[in-house]
Amino acid sequence: MDQVLPIALISLLLGTAIALIFFKNYFLKRKSEIGSISEPGLHSDLHKKPPKPTHQSRKPHTKPHSHASSDKDHNKKHHPLDLNTLKGHGDSVTGLCFSYDGRSLATACADGVVRVFKLDDASSKSFKFLRINVPAGGHPVAVAFSDDASSVVVASQTLSGSSLYMWGEEKVKATDDSKQQPKLPLPDIKWEQHKIHEKRAVLTLVGTASTYGSGDGSTIVASCSEGTDIKIWHGKTGKVLGNVDTNQLKNTMATISPNGRFIAAAAFTADVKVWEIVYSKDGSVKEVPKAMQLKGHKSAVTWLCFTPDSEQIITASKDGSIRIWNINVRYHLDEDPKTLKVFPIPLHDSNGATLHYDRLSLSPDGRILAATHGSMLQWLCVETGKVLDTADNAHNGDITWIAWAPKPMPAGDGQTFVLATASVDKKVKLWAAPPLKSS
Repeated sequence: MDQVLPIALISLLLGTAIALIFFKNYFLKRKSEIGSISEPGLHSDLHKKPPKPTHQSRKPHTKPHSHASSDKDHNKKHHPLDLNTLKGHGDSVTGLCFSYDGRSLATACADGVVRVFKLDDASSKSFKFLRINVPAGGHPVAVAFSDDASSVVVASQTLSGSSLYMWGEEKVKATDDSKQQPKLPLPDIKWEQHKIHEKRAVLTLVGTASTYGSGDGSTIVASCSEGTDIKIWHGKTGKVLGNVDTNQLKNTMATISPNGRFIAAAAFTADVKVWEIVYSKDGSVKEVPKAMQLKGHKSAVTWLCFTPDSEQIITASKDGSIRIWNINVRYHLDEDPKTLKVFPIPLHDSNGATLHYDRLSLSPDGRILAATHGSMLQWLCVETGKVLDTADNAHNGDITWIAWAPKPMPAGDGQTFVLATASVDKKVKLWAAPPLKSS
């Protein structure tokens, strides 16, 4: 009995030791397994990009008209002629137009809004603007001012066709109470016309004052469709004043001379057709007969513009040339318009092939021609055809419209002629005119 007790005690101690060794090995093995499972997960997380903080994923909230700027915005002003950028557009800017006094700029945007900016100084840090929402389902594609800066004609595109609207403000009546400032009313639709070119879209919309001959000075507006028809409208009443047909398969654009006498259209062919707007003694439009045809280009004309005196036309063609035409001729006596100058387009691709210009706009003094190709902007001397300056990437996308302010505009300490450009990059830019280089 005395020998059994020590043997049992030794057996108990050995069993305990074996059990401890077994459980130690077991837990060490489980720890290793857990480690081998978790480590690949940790490594995979290292390869994943960390999630962006929620406050960085949101676009910064800025006022639409504010240009106060971050360093990034300042870096984008990479060209010395770049005066300012009008931001706040929610989509591609499809058209723009200056008022006759040059102090208002209307823009048409694919976000369904027309904005009328007040431009007291082209270099200002912010601009006030009036917001006009087009009727639901429509997208503004072009805009033109009517008789004053408070009334605008807008071409809007819908699935069923194009419409024209004229928004105008009522004149604020003076009150005896000088302390109370009357609130300016929002513009209302004064007239509207639908399916103006059946189901075809409007390519260009241009307005001018009818000052030639017996014209009464009221604004006339020309809408050019993507088909072959062009219509002339009375800006104040919306009445159709005339129709012309280019009979050239497909229109590219059309415009009116500054004095309201001629309409010229670029279309599918190399020739440019010109019509005269004939006014009655009471100032109304009597007829719009064909006046002349500009023949000389060897390929399609991409754009054209009138000189400020309405006596010349400048055309750009896919044949690689720019032509200046004298249209101050007695066409009713079969006197043909004459080519005054021919310049090669000074623009080439990487292979040396000549490129064409998409759009042209002539400065109010008739001395500087602005031209675009894609996102590039150039200024040419009308006298010599030489390049005055170039902005290779004026916008981060194709330029959709350009226009000069009709008068010099304040810009900082001085005044200058200002060019506005619109683009698919949702921005409108203001540019100073380049200095004319002496020959």
